[in-house]
Amino acid sequence: MPTLAAPLAVVLAYLIGSISFAVVVSRAMGLADPRSYGSKNPGATNVLRTGNKTAAALTLLGDGAKGWLAVFLARHFAARYGLGDVTIALVALAAFLGHLFPLFHRFAGGKGVATAAGVLLGLRPVLGLGTLATWLIVAFFFRYSSLAALVAAVFAPLWYLFVFGPDAIAAAVGVMSALLVWRHRQNIANLLAGKEARIGSRRAG
Repeated sequence: MPTLAAPLAVVLAYLIGSISFAVVVSRAMGLADPRSYGSKNPGATNVLRTGNKTAAALTLLGDGAKGWLAVFLARHFAARYGLGDVTIALVALAAFLGHLFPLFHRFAGGKGVATAAGVLLGLRPVLGLGTLATWLIVAFFFRYSSLAALVAAVFAPLWYLFVFGPDAIAAAVGVMSALLVWRHRQNIANLLAGKEARIGSRRAG
């Protein structure tokens, strides 16, 4: 059983991450599919473009909670099933990849900001809170969700290395950060061109 525990944990984490709350919440509340308007990104910021703040908040909480839950379960059962830091790191990465490429939604996922935050909270609560604070500060002053995400993505691995040092989890955080930047490549182009939509804007992406 211990030999199967690690791969099963990784697969379960991916399946948990594959639940797209932007799509689920929108369907439940009778809203349009978030992949059909705005930035076409199934995430809380795009759902907010409908003007439904409740749906956006539920999306944000759901996507963050699933990242946290996947890591929490792995850490909770780590001693019982012999799951080491490498497995925990793979679980964290799998949950994040599940959001980016969800099995349940034809692999058309979001950019992973909320899920990454949840994963970081599960891995190291202090790191997660610090990263969230970074996002909130940048978003509050500049009103660009993408810019806040990019700054937080750069902050997270550097902060982890400074506080905890290099290990398997640091590598997972680094990969997630690189993927976050990659998923925001169009936003980077829009920011440089002055075309990026601000938080709460209903303008099409």
